[in-house]
Amino acid sequence: MRRLNADQRHKIGMTLNGRPVEGYAVPRLLLSDFLRHELAATGTHVGCEHGVCGACTVRIDGMMARSCLTLAVQVDGAVIDTVEGLAPDAERLSVLQSAFRKHHALQCGFCTAGILMSLDTLLRDTPDADEHQIRDVLSGHLCRCTGYHTILNAAIEAAATLKKDIQDA
Repeated sequence: MRRLNADQRHKIGMTLNGRPVEGYAVPRLLLSDFLRHELAATGTHVGCEHGVCGACTVRIDGMMARSCLTLAVQVDGAVIDTVEGLAPDAERLSVLQSAFRKHHALQCGFCTAGILMSLDTLLRDTPDADEHQIRDVLSGHLCRCTGYHTILNAAIEAAATLKKDIQDA
C-alpha cells in the first residue's frame, strides 16, 4: 500500500453521475468538500460533518454513503451518484423528484438532496417499498423545517408509481 504525503495533492478519477471526472485532493479532504469545491457538484450539502444529519448522502458504487465521513482519496476509480444525476434529463424530473414537487416535500431544501438520494436508492432496490421501509430510510435524516409528512407522502406516491410502471411493463 502506498503511503500518501499529507500535504501533497493527489489526482482522483471517478465516474460522477455517469461521466468521467478528475480532480485533485490532499489525503484529508472529505468527499463532500471534494464534490462541492473541486468538482462543482454543489447539490451535495454539508450539515453536521459527523454523519448524523444525512444532508451529504451520495451513492458510492451503488451504496448509500455519507460523503462527510468519506475521504476523497477513498473513491478514486469509484462510481459516484449525487442529486444532480437523479433527473433522467435536463427537461424532466425523476418520478421521486416529481412527487416531491407535487407534495411540496421540502421547505428550505437543505436536507432534500440527501433525502432524495436515500429514497432513490431505496426505490431503485425496492420499487414496491412500503411505508415502514420508507420511514426507516427517513429515520436517517434530519429535517428542521418539515414534519416529514409531505416527504413521506411524496415517497409513498413515487413507490406506487414505480410499482405500477413495473406491473405495466
